[in-house]
Amino acid sequence: MKQQDIGIDLGTTSVIIATEQQGVVFCQPTIGAVDTRTNSVIAVGDEALRMVGRAPANIDLVRPLQDGVIHDHRMTNELILRFVNEVCRSRLFKPRVAVCVPAAITGIEADAVVEAVYTAGAKQVFLVDEPVAAALGAGLPIREPRGCMVIDIGGGSTDIAVISMGGRVRAASVPVAGNAFDRAIAQYVQEKFQIAIGPLTAEALKKQVACCAKSEFEGVMEVRGHSWETNLPARKVIYTRDLYEPVQELASRIAAAARSVLEATPPELQADIADGGVLLTGGGSLLRGLAGYLAQTLHINVTIAPDPLNCVARGTAISLSEGKHLSAGFRDATPKAWSGRQQLRRDTFTAE
Repeated sequence: MKQQDIGIDLGTTSVIIATEQQGVVFCQPTIGAVDTRTNSVIAVGDEALRMVGRAPANIDLVRPLQDGVIHDHRMTNELILRFVNEVCRSRLFKPRVAVCVPAAITGIEADAVVEAVYTAGAKQVFLVDEPVAAALGAGLPIREPRGCMVIDIGGGSTDIAVISMGGRVRAASVPVAGNAFDRAIAQYVQEKFQIAIGPLTAEALKKQVACCAKSEFEGVMEVRGHSWETNLPARKVIYTRDLYEPVQELASRIAAAARSVLEATPPELQADIADGGVLLTGGGSLLRGLAGYLAQTLHINVTIAPDPLNCVARGTAISLSEGKHLSAGFRDATPKAWSGRQQLRRDTFTAE
């Protein structure tokens, strides 16, 4: 693969860019800040994330992807344009770009991704299914006539696939992942303790305290928020046992989707998966106790991939050299009718 070729994990929570030779070269949160007075984008990525919960009324914080789907096309274009230009500073060569997408993405959603990447200056655009990219990034032998099962738990969606001979045999996507756990934790804390907490606090609780399995771990964290009883700032100590109910409820939905995929898999491939186990990738796979919970539910060994956060980005970059060997889950999506360096109209946001 040429050095200018890149893979993009366009995630609900983060945009991660990688090359096959260098691995991950860029990672920023999928968020932008818009000044509503001028309709201009004043910050993206880390800079915008620091404004969450602290921005004045005239600043809108926009997360353009929700549950793995683009909801704000213009902000998505802006983020991709800025991030790709940050990585590919040279104007002499246009990169080939592979972008991972959820397995259940619709045609309209895929077109939106392709147009955003092509607008950023790509020479060619390829789409890769997230589970296929995750399997490539984890080093699974997906080109062999042997079944392997991947569960990729990102920020907005969980993508599940059984892969054999370079293609998806069975697949499913559910809108339950890292962000859903954060929302469930925040809602539960509010209902149980009458304290409203922000999304960053909920995420910290998920990472430091939450666990899917009872008695496996007991953590503790003091949170600060807004008391609904006094309308004043308040503090509360939260224990792992306090969060078991909302966490286990969402984990059970992921397990049910994985079980459905497994039940629909041909017997020969089921036997392969029983021998090789199930691989977890994505940041959501790091939720404490989740691998064990899924293993108990599916009655199959479940392991977490090395460096699960970056598996998809690395696999997406690798797909540019391996794509010709994939029977499904990878396709050239370069707009055929695009002429020269034509750009999408960008008359809604004006970059500052």
